[in-house]
Amino acid sequence: MRVLSALVLAPLALGAVWLGGWAFALLLAAAAVLMSVETARLLFAGGVGAAVPLAVTSVLAIVLAASGLPDAALAAGAAGLAFSLASRSWKAERLLPALIAYPYVVLPIIALIWLRQDTDHGFTAVLWLLTMVWAIDICAYFAGRFIGGPKLAPSISPKKTWAGLIGGMVGAVVLSLGFSIWLGEGSAIILALVALGLTIIEQAGDFAESAMKRRAGVKDSGALIPGHGGILDRVDGLIAVVLGAALLSLVHNAANPAAGVLIWP
Repeated sequence: MRVLSALVLAPLALGAVWLGGWAFALLLAAAAVLMSVETARLLFAGGVGAAVPLAVTSVLAIVLAASGLPDAALAAGAAGLAFSLASRSWKAERLLPALIAYPYVVLPIIALIWLRQDTDHGFTAVLWLLTMVWAIDICAYFAGRFIGGPKLAPSISPKKTWAGLIGGMVGAVVLSLGFSIWLGEGSAIILALVALGLTIIEQAGDFAESAMKRRAGVKDSGALIPGHGGILDRVDGLIAVVLGAALLSLVHNAANPAAGVLIWP
């Protein structure tokens, strides 16, 4: 079921990334609504009802970002967070769930659109990030399954092993070297080192979602995808990787964000 689900979802995601523009934004909007529902289920005691303002904020941010207004999209996300904090404060509810949920859902989606809108390397950069996360997950799975060994953090995610982490690093490095050779630009060695760092960030994203699930007392974030669980179970690592890539782009080359994360002198 995991393989069949991947065979259906991967071409859909890659097709939207290739088309870019509003087709990509539409896919992200659908994902944002589903992510909002699952995040609310994990973090908010109110359940699905708390997902509505989060979903509305996310979709509004997507529309603004897709219209070429990333700053306005960030402002919309901040406004949604402020509204949620004010509402929860008025009801004497905990503020931490809102402080986690809004950045967790809104920021990576804005970052993906921002990276994809780079006219020179947007498609390639997002394709690299997607396939790198898939390579990390696949290589980590097989390394952990066939090598095994000490666990990374058994209290949070009992199946993750050090062998899996190293396997994921190998997969990310090999894929990134291939991408750099294909591009014919920048330093392949530096991109491989960036991939190593993003692999650690990807695992941290996986652990973060596992911690939220343990706190909520559930095995999966949802039951949307047969064999996989919920959408957060599939994009937890990608969320962290996209945020890390966007931060690198801001520091390295904010004017051309895709090149900022993909091409290094």
